Amino acid sequence: MTQSEKLLSLYPSSTPLCQHSLPVGDGHILKVQEHGTAKGLPAVFLHGGPGAGCSSFQPRFFNPQKYRVVTFDQRGCGGSTPHAELHANTTAHLLDDIERIREHLDIERWLVFGGSWGSALGLAYAQRHPERVLGLIVRGVFLCREQDVAWFYQRGAGRVFPDYWQEFLAPIPPAEHDDLVAAYYARLTGDDELARMAAAKAWSIWEGRTATLRPNPNVVNHFADPYVALSLARIECHYFMHDCFLEPDQLLRDVHRLADVPGVIVQGRYDIVCPMDQAHALHLAWPAADYVVVPDAGHSALEPGIIDALVRSTDNMAAQLQTVS
Repeated sequence: MTQSEKLLSLYPSSTPLCQHSLPVGDGHILKVQEHGTAKGLPAVFLHGGPGAGCSSFQPRFFNPQKYRVVTFDQRGCGGSTPHAELHANTTAHLLDDIERIREHLDIERWLVFGGSWGSALGLAYAQRHPERVLGLIVRGVFLCREQDVAWFYQRGAGRVFPDYWQEFLAPIPPAEHDDLVAAYYARLTGDDELARMAAAKAWSIWEGRTATLRPNPNVVNHFADPYVALSLARIECHYFMHDCFLEPDQLLRDVHRLADVPGVIVQGRYDIVCPMDQAHALHLAWPAADYVVVPDAGHSALEPGIIDALVRSTDNMAAQLQTVS
């Protein structure tokens, strides 16, 4: 983009085309929405967390006159029920859910779009079902490796935000600081409701405060909402305690399965939540994908440069993928 070009913004908000309540087994019922035009290019949006749920701005990365956008709240969060449920909530379950949604909506192939945890889930899905993927757009890449979790929840990010880090540490006694994910997990799954909620808010606010290049109270307030915080903290911690239910280095190891999948990697250079070394490693393993580094952005999808890069990516994909599958 040249200096003379204006940054693209989100498409206007609109009412969903329709909404579905989809039972997927083990007591879980997913909230699924369709946006845009029924005859448009199918796309599925994979939200972050895990456990963050969808927000109304997310379909706005797509031209509503060209796309049929499917959003859904993953197990245990947003409008899906039961809320903050950990039983039968693994990466394998989520991958099966994506396929169940695709089949339920009678979609043969679709564009996959995911940010943060959604990038990991999108990579895992595309590697398992490349024949179902028209293209893959990932943002704020999270590779789910031990060092990626440790950077943000044990050692690394706290040195950039030491004041916020102290508040993240506050619910945990110093004797348990050597394994903060485990210490948080004990409280987030414990019977003490007050301790559970205090831990959830501290965990979630830490993420909200560090997600943007410049402080954004609206982002922090969203993460501080008790309903959001409980599902986000419990489900994230559950996944991180179990290595995100993936094999070591799986997402980089299996990138070769994306050889025929058009791709875009969008990354904020100053992303503290998911530092750029993860996106760069993916770029080196998947050089055929377009690699867009936004020079003045952090992790949030709502930073102006990130919005611009993502909207350009969906516009370009719509132009490339002429045939609706």
